[in-house]
Amino acid sequence: MSDTHPSHPEALRAAENPLAKLLALGRPIIMGVLNVTPDSFSDGGRFFETERALSHARRLVAEGADILDIGAESTRPYGNAVAVSVDEERRRLEPILPTVVGYGIPVSIDTMKAEVAEWAIGVGACIVNDVWGLQRDHGMAGVVAKHGVPAILMHNRDAADPSIDIMADIAAFFARSLAIAEKTGIARDRIVVDPGIGFGKTPEQSIIALARLAELKSFGLPILVGASRKRFIDFVAPAPPDRRIGGSIASHLIAVESGAAIVRVHDVAETAQALKISAAIKRAT
Repeated sequence: MSDTHPSHPEALRAAENPLAKLLALGRPIIMGVLNVTPDSFSDGGRFFETERALSHARRLVAEGADILDIGAESTRPYGNAVAVSVDEERRRLEPILPTVVGYGIPVSIDTMKAEVAEWAIGVGACIVNDVWGLQRDHGMAGVVAKHGVPAILMHNRDAADPSIDIMADIAAFFARSLAIAEKTGIARDRIVVDPGIGFGKTPEQSIIALARLAELKSFGLPILVGASRKRFIDFVAPAPPDRRIGGSIASHLIAVESGAAIVRVHDVAETAQALKISAAIKRAT
């Protein structure tokens, strides 16, 4: 790995704000997904075994990931994801997270449990990705504030409601999350918002959220979009998750055009290539 990146957990934790440094590069940031679960919707548990997970993490870094997002509990928005205990989530992460932190790029912990986030930060994770935007585990905001790490606040719902204005719902959700963050002492410059494509939304609502993504710029915060392999792609152009790369790339290119600063993807090399070509064409015009 590159010697230009801090590779020790303390070095990453001591960084002023690793996410801010990435955003200052002035290009879309790629977050690579590493699921260490047996029931992920996107890869069916392919990286549940430790050596496969570590090999895949190295591949994501080599392909151009700027951040590694590691999760050990499935939060798949469709189907019956199996909830796991704090102990089980940590057990899955323990042989992987400390090693991956040493790969030289910031590591995000994808968890909805404050206790897991606290442990992961202690091991070296320097970003918290909460799919419930500080609103499910009431201890999460305190953990983020205590350690001063950036937090990704994702919009979510327990169930989709096709009758609602999804953008109004997202805006109201973020207002609640930001109020929690402010009350707890989380610095605003350490917050990213994520509309939660596929979570608590019909396929049509996910498409609307992407089409109207620019409305979220009113919050004045970086926007993350994770449309990779999501079901709305299958809704438009039927394909299993591992055959949705084209739809994923199209969605992320449009998201970047609409203001997304970070894209969370499974297919890093393909996404990096698409973003570079898009940027080259724009420069030429």
